[in-house]
Amino acid sequence: MIENSYLVTGMSCGHCAQSVTEELTALPGVENVTVDIETGRVQVRSASPLDEAAVRAAVEEAGYSYGGLGTLV
Repeated sequence: MIENSYLVTGMSCGHCAQSVTEELTALPGVENVTVDIETGRVQVRSASPLDEAAVRAAVEEAGYSYGGLGTLV
């Protein structure tokens, strides 16, 4: 199992978090998505490494800006 943290900007409500979660969950291998609206941090747990371009495309499809990989604390 792999966990990555990504930065997503432009989210401001529960609907935003739901949209991002739905798009990322649709990626092959994604098992869990957790969104922190305040920080813009999105944690994704997957069975195998995710292609960063696919993550970016999913975030942008949801209508938000992809800020890159974050640091897990």
